[in-house]
Amino acid sequence: MKRSFTQLSQDERRTLAQLLQKQIPKVRIAEILGRDRSTIYREIKRNWWRDTEIPEADGYWHTTAQTLANGRRLRQRKLVRLPKLRAAVIDRLKEGWSPEQIAGRLKIEPRSPFRLCHETIYQYVYSKEGQSQELARYLPERRRRRRPRYARKARDRVFPLEVSIHQRPEAINNRTQFGNWEGDLMIFKRENGNANVATLVERKTRYTVLFRNNDRKSKPIMNRLIAELSPLPHSARRSITFDRGFEFTAWRELIHGMGTQAWFCDPQG
Repeated sequence: MKRSFTQLSQDERRTLAQLLQKQIPKVRIAEILGRDRSTIYREIKRNWWRDTEIPEADGYWHTTAQTLANGRRLRQRKLVRLPKLRAAVIDRLKEGWSPEQIAGRLKIEPRSPFRLCHETIYQYVYSKEGQSQELARYLPERRRRRRPRYARKARDRVFPLEVSIHQRPEAINNRTQFGNWEGDLMIFKRENGNANVATLVERKTRYTVLFRNNDRKSKPIMNRLIAELSPLPHSARRSITFDRGFEFTAWRELIHGMGTQAWFCDPQG
């Protein structure tokens, strides 16, 4: 049977700190507190105090641990505590915005009094409150089900350093060579279905190609790109530069399908 997890109380943290000072093994501490040992290990790791100026002060202190835990809980519950912010986030989710887009917009809006991490939005969507409002159905399809954070595939495996924009030849950067494109995808509201429009802009001439896709998955999009560009001579389809969206994770199809190199911009902050 799956166990339900609850945060340690302040009294439990006090006892934990005292037992650590007595050098009691962590497995034994878990038995004393009636907790799973993974809970104890996680608690110590997350709330261990490190003092860069006074290394002797490093350690697990129950008051500090409680303060750190409360701070994380407040950040995670921001959308519960602030109804106006919550309403604005939900409205944009329903309009087809991703959590990353919502968080990024709040950062640059000059009159916005709020700042919000996209992970906080995901946490709210997957919470009991978010599930009761069925908010997950407004997320991009790839994120409708929650996966453990540390089980996610590292993006540097999908977009390795060799295809970073920083490795791109200077002839592409200064727009002196023909045949290098910039690719992007325009995605519409979810109620409009999976239809999207791909854009290709040739960097030197600014010649633009637009075409419709009926699937948001990466491989069909790449196959459509290949179908559109394959009739051109190789000198007219040397490379395409994309952002790091999941819509472009099948970029290797371009190399295998028609010998066109893919480059990728830096991740958005």
